[in-house]
Amino acid sequence: MAEAQNSTTPGSARAGGPPPLGSTTAGSIAVAAESTVVSRMSAPPSFDVADFPVPHGREEEWRFTPLERLRGLHDGTAAAGGSVKAEFSVPDGVTVETVGRDDARLGRAGAPVDRVAAQAYSSFEKATVVTVPKETVLSEPVRLALHGEGGVTYGHTVFELQAFAEATVVIDHTGDTVRAANVEYIVGDGAKLTVVTVVDWDDTAVHVAQQSALIGRDAGFRHIVVTFGGDLVRIHPRVTYAGPGGEAELLGLYFTDAGQHHEHRLLVTHNAPHCKSNVVYKGALQGEDAHAVWIGDVLIEAAAEGTDTYEMNRNLVLTDGARVDSVPNLEIETGEIVGAGHASATGRFDDEQLFYLMARGIPEHEARRLVVRGFFAELVQQIGVPDIEERLIAKIDQELEESVA
Repeated sequence: MAEAQNSTTPGSARAGGPPPLGSTTAGSIAVAAESTVVSRMSAPPSFDVADFPVPHGREEEWRFTPLERLRGLHDGTAAAGGSVKAEFSVPDGVTVETVGRDDARLGRAGAPVDRVAAQAYSSFEKATVVTVPKETVLSEPVRLALHGEGGVTYGHTVFELQAFAEATVVIDHTGDTVRAANVEYIVGDGAKLTVVTVVDWDDTAVHVAQQSALIGRDAGFRHIVVTFGGDLVRIHPRVTYAGPGGEAELLGLYFTDAGQHHEHRLLVTHNAPHCKSNVVYKGALQGEDAHAVWIGDVLIEAAAEGTDTYEMNRNLVLTDGARVDSVPNLEIETGEIVGAGHASATGRFDDEQLFYLMARGIPEHEARRLVVRGFFAELVQQIGVPDIEERLIAKIDQELEESVA
């Protein structure tokens, strides 16, 4: 698998080689850049949908997205009228509230950065706020199951961990809907939050979501996205820091089938000193017109001295007809950092590994399954929720069996 890497440490900068085989890939490093990652957006962040022009597909943030498959989420023609059934399972001590649009806790993690996110913010009627009290350590996950029952839906959910709390949140998406939503994570000082988002919609669903995290002083945030289902899925994780010493780990796993469009657009803004971030996303693709897009943006602002960051995206193309666009970007406005770098790699199925296993009597379909399992194993084992890990391994096996059938 060909790999392109860029990294920089205090006093040095190194650029990688040509784009990897089998992908459309671009990466860049800019030190003290005149324009930042944020400036590539067509409009500044805003809660008002009127502040964003209707995208036409030529904009930097929309050029990979097939707008016609958004079903009107981007141009205001998608009128709410569908339904999503939401079921919470929460341990003792956790509160779940339904609040109005005027609740002061909404929007604290950041404003919408594109028209669909702003449309979602302008369209929801009631929001949900889930709170884990100060110094509470949960032994069981907070679970939210969302099941689409058809039609267009909008949503807004806030998960707040108060100071020194520890929790795991699992959000599960199934069924069919055309949905735009904003999810906020407020991680208090010294708190530790792990989020697992499983996107397993029916093949006809559309899902566009901005997921924004604000990380407090010396707090830890792990965000894991697993994407299997949906006709079009576009997830936009964003991270900012409310104080020094925060750590963020963003992990992702996606399996993109024929005709599916899976897009993950990440932005980590290092705006406080002595914070860390690590991003690892892995995807497998199979089938005609399977399309995966990964955009990894990291911005290190001038005030963020002592930053340590790295991001990596790897893709495994299992069949002809699939396409990957992988674009890592790193922009640095201060030289006083611990380290920063990125890597992107896309390659076809390793025939040598397959031959090695088959030469030892393992049937071809079983050998393929073992190779793909091994590719994803590192990420699956880090989820930390046993029933979700087992489900994902079973789902990967199911995807591979369907490709053989």
